[in-house]
Amino acid sequence: MIQSVGGVPILERHRLSCHCGGVVLELHLPDGIVDPRRCDCSLCRRRGAIVASVPLAGIRVIQGEDLLQLYQFNTRVARHHFCARCGVYTHHQRRSSPELYGYNVGCLDGVNPFDLEPVPLRDGVNHPSDRGR
Repeated sequence: MIQSVGGVPILERHRLSCHCGGVVLELHLPDGIVDPRRCDCSLCRRRGAIVASVPLAGIRVIQGEDLLQLYQFNTRVARHHFCARCGVYTHHQRRSSPELYGYNVGCLDGVNPFDLEPVPLRDGVNHPSDRGR
């Protein structure tokens, strides 16, 4: 759990926005940035984002719901959202924990994700949901 990044405290309510500012979300982060990670699945490798988790009820779209686009691949369980105008990934409903959203830490206003280093890497190539198939 990360309560501050680069000396800047993470408030209980935090704003997340895409690059163009068209999509704005409010996150309820009472415990700060929880479980920041990188993933090596085919999509995450390409987008390079650091993600952290928040319960589904912890995200509220406050602007640009009409700009949010959905991308799904492979099993079509995870729901990846991005801005239709600037293309920036903002959040996704997780496949391994569908009761959680993963959100793009780099989209948190006032937070530099590089201040989180080192960030653990998760094995998304060998996803836990794929075991036993």
